[in-house]
Amino acid sequence: MEISAQHVWLMISAAMVLLMTPGLGLFYGGMTRAKAALNMIMMSFISAGIVGVVWVLWGYSMTTGDGVLGIFGNPFTNFGLQSLMGSPDLIKAGYSATFAIITVALISGAIADRAKFGAWALFVPLWITVVYCPLAYMVWGGGLMSAGGAVTAVFGQVIDFAGGAVVEISSGTAALVLALIVGQRHGFAKDPNHRPHNVPFIMLGAAILWFGWFGFNGGAATTAEQAGLIWVNTLVTPAAAMLSWLVTEKIRHGHPTSLGAASGVVAGLVAITPSCANISPVAAIGLGFVAGAACAVFVDLKYRFGLDDSLDVVGVHLGAGLIGTLALGFIALPVDGQGGGLFYGGGAQQLIAQTAAVVITLLLSGAGTFVIGRAINKTIGFRVSLEAETAGVDLAEHAESAYAFGEIGAGFNPLHPASPSPAAGVAAAADRPSKSATRTKEDSFA
Repeated sequence: MEISAQHVWLMISAAMVLLMTPGLGLFYGGMTRAKAALNMIMMSFISAGIVGVVWVLWGYSMTTGDGVLGIFGNPFTNFGLQSLMGSPDLIKAGYSATFAIITVALISGAIADRAKFGAWALFVPLWITVVYCPLAYMVWGGGLMSAGGAVTAVFGQVIDFAGGAVVEISSGTAALVLALIVGQRHGFAKDPNHRPHNVPFIMLGAAILWFGWFGFNGGAATTAEQAGLIWVNTLVTPAAAMLSWLVTEKIRHGHPTSLGAASGVVAGLVAITPSCANISPVAAIGLGFVAGAACAVFVDLKYRFGLDDSLDVVGVHLGAGLIGTLALGFIALPVDGQGGGLFYGGGAQQLIAQTAAVVITLLLSGAGTFVIGRAINKTIGFRVSLEAETAGVDLAEHAESAYAFGEIGAGFNPLHPASPSPAAGVAAAADRPSKSATRTKEDSFA
């Protein structure tokens, strides 16, 4: 079969979405403290490494083909993707892998500054297998929420074009649960050093995310008309969300900030993800205004409730994911004059279907993350010791520092025998049981 324009576009889109993961690493790395920047970037990179392998072996199989009770596909159907050799479906498999990678990487921002790298590396394949793959199968692969599925038959057809439920709500819910399991950083809400250390990193990361999102949303477009609508909506929703976030910041705190601008863009991108092919550009602008203002308020609630969602994954991804997914019940365009949201006279059916998708996603991601997170926390432990957290997880977990100013923070050269590891003392302390490493109930419910 000759390669078509559709195949080329899908491969380009896949590359754009893959770039989003290191972009996320920069975004998260800038938001955290300097002594944890590399760890955050590494958590994104290791997600790509692990999920890339998992996807080829069994992940893709679990999202397609004949399923088990409409919940997940047979993991051995396309094991190793051998059956796809010589087929253009291999492109689709690669494209879908990039979605799984960015989804699990998003969760890492909720546990910044305090998580063991090894525990995260174990969490990634387990979460992809237990939570992401079943959700992707249920919505996109022929499962319960796909056309003809059991949930669809009862509640109506769910609209989730690019992953409002599968990607955003699932990762935001997982971030909430994992943040509760791991517990607060020491000095949370009191230590000014918890502020972002590198705002240019944040802005660069947000720019890469916005660029990649055109492939994220537009990769599955089947016609030029649909692609045009997706492109414009992916432009205007984050633009409007950025503006409304900055206005909300000005009203609430007195100053519009660079972090607010970047966060507003991401909130808008999250909100348009499920509906990018199903609403008008004017509705997309309105959605952006609502999502930006609402998420600017949501991110402040963590201080009221004592939730150390370090990098605002819950406030932005869960918050905007819920807004964007449920908004389709009001602003979804009719198809061939039929259906649509409440504002188009389509009745409540679409809102009911979207609500059902939200509830199923919340339950599956919440329960799956709780079981995985608790199991890891009770065995190898998810959190570094107080000594390691104080010194910085970059040194404790990677024997590296993001910045070198003279002798301070100089990088460790493992190939030079005369170069002692700057993390040696921290690693030794982390290996010793200590009273300070024991957390109270206020730190965690795990």
